[in-house]
Amino acid sequence: MKKAGIFIIVLSIIAIGVFGVFKFKMNTVESAVLNYLITEENIPEDMILNALGFIANLPNERNWMVSVKLKEDDKTYYYYKNKNDEVILESYVENGYEYVYPNGILQEK
Repeated sequence: MKKAGIFIIVLSIIAIGVFGVFKFKMNTVESAVLNYLITEENIPEDMILNALGFIANLPNERNWMVSVKLKEDDKTYYYYKNKNDEVILESYVENGYEYVYPNGILQEK
């Protein structure tokens, strides 16, 4: 009975740790993207409708993405933070079509 209790406690600690790492990484990327949009792209904070982090199932840093919706703009933009802590526009979606920027070059998908 003691072993089962210890096992449950250890398993709970591991689960909380994994969730904590996930939330920390997501919040870090979301904050970096918001800061980039406000300071570098000079987009007023009230023009940003939402910036939601998600796991994109892409390789490396592109796995942690942030989707951004702006007021009066039909596009949805997708940003990530690279190894050098630079915020990069990965792609945007307009009218159901995705436009991708691999290596900074626009390509239709």
